[in-house]
Amino acid sequence: MMDISEVALIPLITGLTEWMKQMGLPKKYSSLVAVIFGLSISIIYVYPQQLKTGILFGLMLGLSASGFYSSSKVLLRKNKTS
Repeated sequence: MMDISEVALIPLITGLTEWMKQMGLPKKYSSLVAVIFGLSISIIYVYPQQLKTGILFGLMLGLSASGFYSSSKVLLRKNKTS
């Protein structure tokens, strides 16, 4: 089960991915970068002793972060057109 501090990693990964895009990363690679950040943070920081759990949790973090970014982008577009 996710702890509140682990849930806070999702916006962090989203922010890091956005920062990479501002540094020149093509938008089509942003989901892949979010998953890589999620895997890295999970394996190194959250579950350093359990590789399988770290990989699974990292995938969950990265995919959640990319979904969070996509849905917030859609909401921002709707607000601009309203």
